[in-house]
Amino acid sequence: MAEKGLHIALVGNPNSGKTSLFNVLTGLNQKVGNFPGVTVDKKTGYTQLDNNTGATLIDLPGTYSLYPRRADEWVAYKVLMDADEEIKPDIILLIADASNLKRNLLFCSQIIDLKHPVVVALTMMDLARKKGIEIDVQGLERELGVPVIPVNPRKNKGIAQLKKQLQQTAKHQFVPQQFDFIPNKELAADAIANVQHIFPHLSDYAAIHYLINHENFSLNDANQERIEQIEAEHKFNPVKTQAEEIMQRYTRIKTVMKQNVVEPDPLQKKLFTEYLDNILLHRVWGYVILMIVLFLLFQSIFWLAQFPMDAIDWSFSKLTAALNDFLPQVWWSDLLINGLVAGLNGILVFVPQIMILFGLITVLEDTGYMARISFLSDKLMRKVGLNGKSVMPMISGFACAVPAIMSARNIENRKERLLTILVTPLMSCSARLPVFTILIALVIPNTYFFGILSLQGLVMMGLYLLGTIMALIVSYVLKFFIQLKEKSFFILELPVYRAPRWKNVGITMVEKAKIFVTDAGKIIILISLLLWFLSSYGPSGRMNAVETKYAVLLKQPNTAESTKSITKQYNSEKLQNSYAGILGKAIEPAIKPLGYDWKIGIALITSFAAREVFVGTMATLYSVEESDNSTLKQKMEGAVREDGTKVYTLPAGLSLMVFYLLAMQCMSTLAVVKRETRSWKWPAIQLVYMTGLAYFMSLLVYHIF
Repeated sequence: MAEKGLHIALVGNPNSGKTSLFNVLTGLNQKVGNFPGVTVDKKTGYTQLDNNTGATLIDLPGTYSLYPRRADEWVAYKVLMDADEEIKPDIILLIADASNLKRNLLFCSQIIDLKHPVVVALTMMDLARKKGIEIDVQGLERELGVPVIPVNPRKNKGIAQLKKQLQQTAKHQFVPQQFDFIPNKELAADAIANVQHIFPHLSDYAAIHYLINHENFSLNDANQERIEQIEAEHKFNPVKTQAEEIMQRYTRIKTVMKQNVVEPDPLQKKLFTEYLDNILLHRVWGYVILMIVLFLLFQSIFWLAQFPMDAIDWSFSKLTAALNDFLPQVWWSDLLINGLVAGLNGILVFVPQIMILFGLITVLEDTGYMARISFLSDKLMRKVGLNGKSVMPMISGFACAVPAIMSARNIENRKERLLTILVTPLMSCSARLPVFTILIALVIPNTYFFGILSLQGLVMMGLYLLGTIMALIVSYVLKFFIQLKEKSFFILELPVYRAPRWKNVGITMVEKAKIFVTDAGKIIILISLLLWFLSSYGPSGRMNAVETKYAVLLKQPNTAESTKSITKQYNSEKLQNSYAGILGKAIEPAIKPLGYDWKIGIALITSFAAREVFVGTMATLYSVEESDNSTLKQKMEGAVREDGTKVYTLPAGLSLMVFYLLAMQCMSTLAVVKRETRSWKWPAIQLVYMTGLAYFMSLLVYHIF
């Protein structure tokens, strides 16, 4: 029986290979939530160290030192200081980048001086060798006083040795040396001794942190007051102590590096990464290449997804036909076919596109190109009140606005962070993809220029670009209204270029598809079933009148063609007099100027739960109205108004796409904005400005076309 009681915290500098190692150790046994009380991503996973020992891994946010500034750095800091009430790791798995060892050793040495059980995983050894860096691992182990294991998560090298060392450390088979990396006691000897009198378990270095940051730890009032007294009594200066500590650490690190690391002459030949950056970050070609990359991204969504989507659509039309032939004509079969099956079709048909979008975004992140997009965009971002760090949340917004808004916490400047949060929902998230796909297929011809450029792909790219441009315009306007004065700096570490890890890409695609089917799917199915009820039933007076009228007509002698026509009119009139029909008709005057009918009006209302519900709504409404075996696209193509004109014309289709592009139709996003800003004021502003902008732009597009 495996023990599941062991807890291991993963810590390290950003871009040190921490996520790669976490993914290799845990595989698909991962969960993403939030740390208690804060909106910071909490990734946990399960790994098997041997046949009898299992462990829970907690991936702490990346940080450069034990002096936190951002919300995510505070999360990692509190866990390491044993000040987090819920997360108490047994072992610290410390990730250090061998190709950038001097910088990584600062954080390593600080954590080692806290005297927790520590194992160091040395990543990027292959890159270090390419740079001509040679490391004496055993010598480094002696200097640090903790085990050091070289690993390569991408090639699965060193993982077995790492697991073995973690297991030995857990069983206390490795006893860390008692010396400190630097003489911490000498930094404030008397003050440290007095703090250790209150908290005997603290190391000298941990006691210094209690003197500096005790206000942020959950200590009782008496202990807080005692530490304040110690600070005053010994004239403890936090800034001076911190500066002295860092200076001493770098002096010792210099000695350690000299004894255990052979580095090449800095004037030696440039790395491949630097040559590539000369092209990809060029002031002209860099932007041209960026546009080509984005163009290929959106073309690929159509090129690659077309066949699996057609196959899913065909399968569901065959399933619907089989169920119609096999099941009796009763209410529960109607619910099953026109509620459940229609809703399921609306979910599964878009899984291929969502998987492809997330797969391609993961490839961009894995290769290191995503960070270059931030770098290229900084100059433009500053002009509209943002900075280069805003690009990552905004690009993440192409996937989903909820984690994208949460990732804006990496932006230190409060004004830039707030602006990023307010405009990120304008980026076209994957929930809009099903809406765009079906509308583009309906109103844009499937033509190709030069045999390869899809017009539908170009329209899709145009929508994504329009969302981005509108986000920049809105940010430029809002920067004059948000009165927060704070200096802003953009410091970004560019990771080296690497081949994408296809296993990681595959895992991400499967995970995102699973999240879409389970999370969005629940809402779509629920609303599909609710809509089936609202569109199948209505006020008894109205429904009885329709029943009576068509019962008489159907009793008369009719041809097969006229019976089919009367049945279609009956279903249509029944739908109009249902609860859903009454609601749609009530809002029709407000949306008629945009080119929409009452059915689209119902979809707009249900989409406020989640945008992707649009397709499920349409599937249910048209299935209730026309119980034939045609696909949703065919039903929407044949949809006509009362005067016989087509519903889905080019102006109406473009207008609807623009509405879905700009409107705030996502309850989850509003909830997360409230949580991040700690106020209902900003989500309310977001809802009003985005809905108003969507209405005005849709009106404009409809009348232009």
